[in-house]
Amino acid sequence: MKRIDLKKQDHDIKIGMKCEALEPNITEDTLFILDGVPIGFYIKDISTYSQKAADLADLADKELRSDRVPKQEMSRGPQGDKAAKAKRLAEGKELVVQFSTILGGVAAKPHMRRNYPTISSVHRVATARNFIKAMLLLAKESEQIIKTIIPELYEQQKQLIKESVPEKYRFAELFTSSISNFNIAANYHLDTANLKGCCNVIISKRMGTTGGNTTVPDYGATVNSGDNSMLVYPAWMNVHGVTPIEKTQKDGYRNTLVFYPLGSFKKYLESDDAVNG
Repeated sequence: MKRIDLKKQDHDIKIGMKCEALEPNITEDTLFILDGVPIGFYIKDISTYSQKAADLADLADKELRSDRVPKQEMSRGPQGDKAAKAKRLAEGKELVVQFSTILGGVAAKPHMRRNYPTISSVHRVATARNFIKAMLLLAKESEQIIKTIIPELYEQQKQLIKESVPEKYRFAELFTSSISNFNIAANYHLDTANLKGCCNVIISKRMGTTGGNTTVPDYGATVNSGDNSMLVYPAWMNVHGVTPIEKTQKDGYRNTLVFYPLGSFKKYLESDDAVNG
């Protein structure tokens, strides 16, 4: 595996800016080193480390694209806001279908009158069981890949989750949640809600599309998000975005299966222990 020492670069990118089209410069298996410490890695094809992970990613991708799994439709990126979407639809122009599905722990949102964390409502949908099972097993396989490549990161994240997240809000051992993003090219952002010191896992499934690559301007790094690729990275640490997704065939798409740890569950540890005790 190639090793890259990450070095900060000057840039004028700010949160909220649209991500421009960029050619990837991370295209082979790569270990990311910051100040002498490995903080993440990229794998071009997860089947080289775990065929089981590749098979589970295929199953999760297939289930997500079926009618069996609930989805939240998005109105951003290539199709624009709701007004732009309605205008293009009226003009008979093809719209890019965008949606996402969340599993696992969901943080409290007092502004939406949800004062306590919950488990995603998708878990109560019977037809989504195969998808949920595939995603949970894929999360566990991803953890084993992390343990193989950066064992110290695996142990660090496992301990942080143990210290910060009640068991009922955990998704496997290293995460609280999962989101599957279908055809979503994200503007530059920072995952400020994530548990500091931890990493996200992003597994890409795609067909008949170009673009959709994750880019981190602080290090001038753009990762080739090819089919079956896997990116492990601390998404709370640097501004990052996803380049525009372009179809090369009519039924083309790009889907990312993401596992991440939220940092807002720690204050519920004591109350959870009291209930279980």
